Amino acid sequence: MAQDGTTGIVTLEPQQGERVRGVAAGLGGTADADLEITRPELLEARRTGDVGLVHSWELVTAVDGPGTRMTIFLSGCPLRCVYCHNPDTMEMKEGTLESVESVAKRVMRYRSVFNASGGGLTLSGGEPLFQIAFTRRLLKLVHDAGIHTCIDTSGYLGARLSDEDLDNIDLVLLDVKSGDEATYNAVTKRELAPTIAFGDRLSKLDKPVWVRFVVVPGHTDSEENVNNVADIVARWSDNVERVEVLPFHNMGADKWKRIGLPYELEDVTPPTPESVEHVREVFRSRGLTVF
Repeated sequence: MAQDGTTGIVTLEPQQGERVRGVAAGLGGTADADLEITRPELLEARRTGDVGLVHSWELVTAVDGPGTRMTIFLSGCPLRCVYCHNPDTMEMKEGTLESVESVAKRVMRYRSVFNASGGGLTLSGGEPLFQIAFTRRLLKLVHDAGIHTCIDTSGYLGARLSDEDLDNIDLVLLDVKSGDEATYNAVTKRELAPTIAFGDRLSKLDKPVWVRFVVVPGHTDSEENVNNVADIVARWSDNVERVEVLPFHNMGADKWKRIGLPYELEDVTPPTPESVEHVREVFRSRGLTVF
């Protein structure tokens, strides 16, 4: 069994009997490798945030926030983005069962690296707010230890975060996937309004935000949609530190096939550098710092 969290599989619906085993060595062997609990115990542990389902993790630089960061990908997401490059995180089916204390200890081992680089912890997914109790407790433990914290979220579940939770988050990476309801629903199967409401709330609190927008040819790249997104983000210009315009890629296509889901973008090619730069200029025209 690999020790990096990418191959430990747990099925939360037990196939036989009452017990559920989670391979909990996903963060370098610091978790409870022999974690075995009953189904009711598991549900209670998830409710309290004692245990979470961690899909995988990686240590990266200049990605997912400033400095060198430990990015932890949590399983579960309410959106069904047609261009998702981590579709295996959508359902609560793949990952390793981890106790919140063991994950926090793993993160704290890298404190010196974070201090030297200005980095920290980023919770991603999936959608980190899907497992809100686990996310809430992990962020507090790590933030109380003096480590910079960040969440990578669509904002769809932003209402789950209390003001106290937001105090434990130093930076929000906010994925604004579309600027109008019809396009947002077409690409995510959900509604845009919760993301806007969350963005408005972050703006009122002056919470630092990095906005992300993915250019998907034939889906999110129309002039109207790009301008709508830019107009929305411009409302938050006081707290949005940067906008990252990201080109669509189909490197996740094999994952869709592996888990047996139809991949709708098989014939979609990445946008040209010129088209991506054009989108960036639209955001710059609103006075935003764009990458």
